[in-house]
Amino acid sequence: MAKTVMAARVEHSPTLNTVLMVENVIKNSKGSIITIPEIKRALPKQVNHNTLMRILEYLESSNKIAVTLNGITWIYDTDPTVRRLITTGRQL
Repeated sequence: MAKTVMAARVEHSPTLNTVLMVENVIKNSKGSIITIPEIKRALPKQVNHNTLMRILEYLESSNKIAVTLNGITWIYDTDPTVRRLITTGRQL
């Protein structure tokens, strides 16, 4: 009985494919802001709500997205010029 209680407490971790799928949906959204229901509709396969929330927490903690009251926006920029300006501290 104790083993089944412990097994129920183990949290499911999203797969890398699921994380990348959510990243692509947010990155390639038509507008600058996307809501959680819009993300769910745009995903090619259904993702559990708790799994999606965990992915969004990860993306926010890694500074790839910004979560506001209006929705979620992609903020990670891979442009080398912008990256260099950020690291050198120059103002745009």
